[in-house]
Amino acid sequence: MLKIDGYTRTLDAHNGRRPSFNSRPFRAGGRTWHVSYRPMGSTHHPENTDSIAVYLALDDVVDETVNAQATFSLLDQDEKPVHTHSWTTRMNNFSKSRDRAFGHERFIEREALERSEYLKDDRFATPSPAVPDSDMHRHLGGLLSTGEGSDVKLRVGDETFSAHRLVLTARSPVFRAALYGPMREGTTTDAIRIDDMEAQVFQALLVFVYTDTWPEVEQEDEPVMSQHLLVAADRYGLERLRLMCEDKLIGHIDSNSVAALVSLADRHHCPRLKKACFRFLTTPAALLVRALVTWSVRRFGIQR
Repeated sequence: MLKIDGYTRTLDAHNGRRPSFNSRPFRAGGRTWHVSYRPMGSTHHPENTDSIAVYLALDDVVDETVNAQATFSLLDQDEKPVHTHSWTTRMNNFSKSRDRAFGHERFIEREALERSEYLKDDRFATPSPAVPDSDMHRHLGGLLSTGEGSDVKLRVGDETFSAHRLVLTARSPVFRAALYGPMREGTTTDAIRIDDMEAQVFQALLVFVYTDTWPEVEQEDEPVMSQHLLVAADRYGLERLRLMCEDKLIGHIDSNSVAALVSLADRHHCPRLKKACFRFLTTPAALLVRALVTWSVRRFGIQR
């Protein structure tokens, strides 16, 4: 929320120029922003002589596109938006604008504010604009689904997947070594063979690589897919995916799965999953499988 405490003083602070005041920086949509309050309008709009201007400004200096849409509202004394003084911008690319800012030049006329009930004791307020969350994952996911601009093919079983080298190498050190390292496989036109993995698992892995989100999986298939993806995540150095799989599997521990999950957790460095399995073994429901897990721990040298 942007609170203007001392409205009259902001008008007297211009020293012959149009004053501008910035809010404290805040984070939204993975970026840093501030609100610019300009009580006598912007220098870019000399024709505005009677209205307050408010702008949302991007603090980050970046080359990539940063699209955002903001809503500005005047607040009443109960800090609720005044619908007659609420304005929403178009979706704008903040990284390419002159001063990385968009807003409303004529947010409210100063005379109207001064006559209203919203200015009390020389103060008024507006909420911090709502900035949409980043949709980069949607755009990258679109590249995966369409294959547009793809420059590498990966062969898994009988299926071939089209992908983008820069995306793969940015996300996985294993892909980086395979595609650009001294041991890189094949030529630019050869399909890279992925062994010891099912095609549907690799498809789910690519979805995560491109979108950083959990792939869509049928609920009844989630326990098995989570195990396969955990192995794949460990293989390709995808730590976030490995942790996501660990969380999913912790929710599926039961008498039928605990022995396999203890072994899986040990092989793929999942201490939380292993701890959850041993905790489950202390429950009455696990009495019948405790002996089997104890044998596995001794047989394969699993550390508790």
